[in-house]
Amino acid sequence: MKKIIPLMLMLWLMPAMLVAQNNGQQQQSREELERRKKELQREIDEANEQLKETKKSTRESLGQLRALRDKITLRSRLINNINEEINFINGDINSAYRDVKTLQKDLDTLKAQYALLVVYAYKNRSSYDMLNFVFSAQSFNDAVKRFQYLKQYREYRRRQADNIVSTQDQLNQKIQNLESQRVKRSDALKTEQEQRTTLEVDKKEKDEVLNKLKGREKELITDINQRNKDAQKVQVAIRAVIRKEIEDARRKAIEEETARRKAAEEKRRRDEEARKAAALAAAEKARAAAAAAAANNNNNTANNTPAPAPEKPAPAPVKTPEPTPEPEKTTRTENVLEATPEALALSESFEANRGKLPWPVDAGNIIEHFGIHQHAVMEHIQVPSDGIVIATNKGGAVKSIFDGEVKSVVVMPGSGYVIIIRHGQYFTTYVRLQTTRVKKGDNVKTGQVIGTASTNDIENTGEVELQIWKGITKQNPEQWIRRR
Repeated sequence: MKKIIPLMLMLWLMPAMLVAQNNGQQQQSREELERRKKELQREIDEANEQLKETKKSTRESLGQLRALRDKITLRSRLINNINEEINFINGDINSAYRDVKTLQKDLDTLKAQYALLVVYAYKNRSSYDMLNFVFSAQSFNDAVKRFQYLKQYREYRRRQADNIVSTQDQLNQKIQNLESQRVKRSDALKTEQEQRTTLEVDKKEKDEVLNKLKGREKELITDINQRNKDAQKVQVAIRAVIRKEIEDARRKAIEEETARRKAAEEKRRRDEEARKAAALAAAEKARAAAAAAAANNNNNTANNTPAPAPEKPAPAPVKTPEPTPEPEKTTRTENVLEATPEALALSESFEANRGKLPWPVDAGNIIEHFGIHQHAVMEHIQVPSDGIVIATNKGGAVKSIFDGEVKSVVVMPGSGYVIIIRHGQYFTTYVRLQTTRVKKGDNVKTGQVIGTASTNDIENTGEVELQIWKGITKQNPEQWIRRR
């Protein structure tokens, strides 16, 4: 019996727990929907601003096409978000409708019960009948019970009347909530339809720009080839800087290892000389003791005096084994950049901030993603990207995304200034800069301005490219910087 009672209690409480859990999940889902809705609207506004800037150019551009495609993608997500919100509202309406029906049924039952009470009270409304009911009891205790019964009966009638009023109020509130949800659904449907209409306009404009750009295929191919050549030159420069850092770190490690071994050998030599000197001193002392004993023995023999027992020779010093030379340490290429404690700590700190690193610009959006992808116009052409290209304000400040040391500042034809900063075994590269504010050997902090973004006259925007390397291996910067 003791085991059954907790089980029955759990079964009784489980529905309420499930309802509370579902309500909490629904509330969380609603908050997530609202957050996503605001975020999508903000990104759409940014895409509109980007499109407005690109339209200032005298002809269609890839930036204009990208902005239109971004708008279409974001608006489609917004429409899906609104549809999910409508589904929640429909669920609220159905729930409110069921509550209204239940309350109406409860109200009808309460009114019917109260009507019976009123009829009974009307038939027994005479005070004489009430008193007669009490005083006709067989005993005093029975009379008290009848009086308590009448009192409870009147209290029950009052509670029934209060329940009717309360239920009626709840019913009115539910009806108002139902109407409010219906109005909210109507507004959401209207917004969804407006977004669909705008989406169709955006798609039409995108198709027009795409068709015009396809008419300039030869020009676009020339631009692609030139960009690829410029990118390859940047890659050669970056790899040269990184390989030099690796060689410098390896040479420094070898020099330190050589100095350590030389110091160990020098210490071993000094220890060996000290050991030999101690052995010679001990042997000399033993010979002197033996000579003194022999002389004393001769004197005692002449004087017929027994000779004292000869002293025991001093024990030979224990030979210290020579230290075994340590095997040469082999270090992987990517780890030689972490040979010093400072470099190792910087690498670990950089890794700990994966996905949380700041953007190199205050405002902007990614217009070219990492890796190989299809060209925006000529989908049969694959375009490689060694980092991410961010569109920002013309002449906007470019900042270091982490603490480090500037290892190179060079000018590359077609790519502007290129700044390479080392963070332990990691390197961040900032390409397409118009100006610089740092030089080789400078130590920079996170968020420090290192230059300004270049200007793309065709796109009428600023641009900066961010690359992240782990040793000589390229990384996807989008996996390292924080989401906006």
